[in-house]
Amino acid sequence: MLCPAESLLQLLQRFIKNSIQIKKIHSLLITNGYLLCTPNPWTATLLHNALIRAYLNIHLPGTTLLLFTHMLSHNIPPNAHTFPSIAKAAAFHITPTLFDKPLHAQALKRGVLADPFVRTSFINLYARSGRVSFARKTFDEMPQKCIVSCNAMLDCFCKNGDMESAILFFEWMPVRDVYSWTSVVNGYGSNGCQKSAIWVFQQMILQMGLGDSLMKPNEATFVSVLSACTNSAGTGVLPYGKQIHAYIIKNEDRLSAFLGTALITFYGKMGGLEYAIKVFRSMVKKELCTWNAMISSLALNGKEKQALDMFDKVKVEGWCPNEVTFVAALTACARAKLLKLGLEIFKSMLPQFGIVPIMEHYGCVVDLLGRAGLLEEAKDFIKKMPFKPDASVLGALLSSCKLHGAIELGNEVAKQLLELQPQQCGQYITLSSIYAEAEKWDHATSLRNVMVGAGIKKPLAYSMVSSLVRGEELVSE
Repeated sequence: MLCPAESLLQLLQRFIKNSIQIKKIHSLLITNGYLLCTPNPWTATLLHNALIRAYLNIHLPGTTLLLFTHMLSHNIPPNAHTFPSIAKAAAFHITPTLFDKPLHAQALKRGVLADPFVRTSFINLYARSGRVSFARKTFDEMPQKCIVSCNAMLDCFCKNGDMESAILFFEWMPVRDVYSWTSVVNGYGSNGCQKSAIWVFQQMILQMGLGDSLMKPNEATFVSVLSACTNSAGTGVLPYGKQIHAYIIKNEDRLSAFLGTALITFYGKMGGLEYAIKVFRSMVKKELCTWNAMISSLALNGKEKQALDMFDKVKVEGWCPNEVTFVAALTACARAKLLKLGLEIFKSMLPQFGIVPIMEHYGCVVDLLGRAGLLEEAKDFIKKMPFKPDASVLGALLSSCKLHGAIELGNEVAKQLLELQPQQCGQYITLSSIYAEAEKWDHATSLRNVMVGAGIKKPLAYSMVSSLVRGEELVSE
């Protein structure tokens, strides 16, 4: 017959993802003293490990870390099953550098570093905290390096922007699987090398065509390569995205919510609104991010009224709008010059939905006021912001100054932008255009000379029919 502590442990394992039940069981464990070291330290460790995994599953990493400190303060010994979950919880913290080395020291002290899962968890933690050298040292000290630990190290290089080391490591790996290839695709895409990301995906498909079943792309692979295509806006990647979409239809049983969202975002930003709508309508399961992508796609393609109708429908369908939903809705209002509605939506965020506006929302309101010609009101709105405006907010006001020919205010805003981003050519070009449109040719020429003197160059124009990777075709078979 099971003792009460073991019965509660079984209940905890049964309701491992039920937040209400987890908290109830936790309360019973505390009130009955089962989380203390007496009489059986092993049982206390087992219960703590189960609670740690449970709170991690319900996305409460802070509680997970508190449970670990409770273990240490009550002399309950953590074991090899404790540290992977704790390392993962620390990785979710806003400052993982507070925990990575102390936790690693604890694992060393407890003698559990021989476990490859423990070491791999610390490679992942160091990756999140940006300590690549510590991750590499942890990896090099592993007596046996499995593909999971190799993928963790590869992902560490990619997440921290060291693509040169990532590629060298990738080529060194004795075995590569879909996670290895996806890390490289995502790494290139996240570090602004979209063409390279798409090229790596092409090579992955070629390898799979040669009979390597480990290369079959998964949802994360498709989302990563579609994201790379999306961020290559203006370089003629729409045909590539369509081929990837065709490959997904041919090889996947169903379109997941997140993969569908990636396709909607891609088509929306590439001007293929009709394809975005078809994808949205074909999806059986939709998440809030799917609705957000569709609202944004409609707003970006001149369908502001439809975007705002969908914003209302989100609430009718029982979804609670988040920060991204409001950015999409405010963007639609700004583009349609719906000043009153836009301000109402902005003012409703905190009292009705409990969402504190962030910089992007303030930038949307500045754009809304600026497009309506209320430049002084936009300027006053910026002054009343609870934080210092960034380049996106000032850039929105500068664009409105150009739209309405406001030379003096444009000059004032441009100076603030140049202080924030002295090497960015955009603000120079916008201000120069303001001067040119006002026929202040001497000012425009002077600004261009300043750009030349500072070594700032305007990006070269490109042809929409130019090939993304010249001479290479995406394999879709």
